[in-house]
Amino acid sequence: MKLYNLFPLLAGPFDRWAPHLERAAAMGFDWIFVNPIQQLGRSGSLYSIADYFAINQALISPDSSLEPDAQVQAMAEIAGEQGLSLMIDLVINHCAEDSPLVTEHPDWFVRHNNRIAHPFCVEANGNKVVWRDLAQFDHQRALRQADDPEGLLAYFVRLVEHLIGLGFRGFRCDAAYQLPAALWEQLITQIRERHPDTVFVAETLGCSPEQTRETAEAGFDAIFNSAKWWDFNGNWLLDQYELTRQIAPSIGFPESHDTRRMFEEFRENADALRQRYLFTALFASGVMIPMGFEFGFRRRLDVVETTPDDWETPNLDLKDFISQVNAIKDAVPVLDGEGRIERLDVSDPAVLVLRKHAAEGPGQALLVINKDPWARQRFYVDDLRHLLQSPGPIRDLSPDWPMAELPAPFEFWLGPGMARVLVSSDA
Repeated sequence: MKLYNLFPLLAGPFDRWAPHLERAAAMGFDWIFVNPIQQLGRSGSLYSIADYFAINQALISPDSSLEPDAQVQAMAEIAGEQGLSLMIDLVINHCAEDSPLVTEHPDWFVRHNNRIAHPFCVEANGNKVVWRDLAQFDHQRALRQADDPEGLLAYFVRLVEHLIGLGFRGFRCDAAYQLPAALWEQLITQIRERHPDTVFVAETLGCSPEQTRETAEAGFDAIFNSAKWWDFNGNWLLDQYELTRQIAPSIGFPESHDTRRMFEEFRENADALRQRYLFTALFASGVMIPMGFEFGFRRRLDVVETTPDDWETPNLDLKDFISQVNAIKDAVPVLDGEGRIERLDVSDPAVLVLRKHAAEGPGQALLVINKDPWARQRFYVDDLRHLLQSPGPIRDLSPDWPMAELPAPFEFWLGPGMARVLVSSDA
């Protein structure tokens, strides 16, 4: 999957989404991922949902004669005309603390000392962050009452079917690892009995590889990987990838709505954005960018504060480059799958060389990446065929300066952050 994250607070009302959908399709994306669009609680956070069956007023066009649900469906039709499938956040770990559900169904929630429990996370520095605007659903109770047609699990099933009716056929399951795998198994199974083509992707960032494996095995079609945070050194990302690749494909991203904007983080270095997009797109089978990445936006997306007025004047234009990389991904099955990846030793420590194998059968690809987005680096090897382990012809599919002939020995001065994409003839 190639996902374009259309951030609803930045895009504005649904009738303004068409240009963003058209741009995503033109760049070669096939999925549009949308953050929550439902009515919010008093905190105003997209992830603090008060009414799962009502639409956020900020996204409804006051000039439209259509009802809110029909406005969503009209947007979904435009996406379909562009060849795009829609995916939405499924937020069922918690709801807004001021949701009517808290008083209507008090037994659906975890309580401590007779008070509603709030979800939390523990940061890398050990600090505990508690989200006090949220109420924690009691998922174990939902499992114990799984056959109750008025129970919590049945409510989740009705919610997913409602969103399918609005035009969504994919779900990014927020904080998936915090819910019991058995609950996901039951929910996914029930939905696929009626809607077999529905796609479920698990948000597993921040959990251990073991938690990731357990969550992925609950029936998810894909998970998210941590390629964003790899500095091209060490082997932790490759180890993590190897643990999960045979269970579920993974999706990488150079930035997301939860991170800083790369253009701001890397001090307006366009070469860094090109480097990270190519790497995250070709490392695993899936890739995602948030809207604005292609234009080098600086302002971080905020789940409360962002508005359409935060749309920036483009600082650069990466649309053509992203289109090229996506086309390479589509053309080479090795780069669109979850094959084994090896890191190869080369003489220059500033150059990363990865060899990716086809998931099944022959075929290999070589990614040669200048780790330094600020300076040129020399890449030299006696024989590229030795690195690719292929006696046959090698194709250079690099987006920058592809070579018709690849001599031996091979020498190339990589520009800042530049990559070479080399594939065997059977890839």
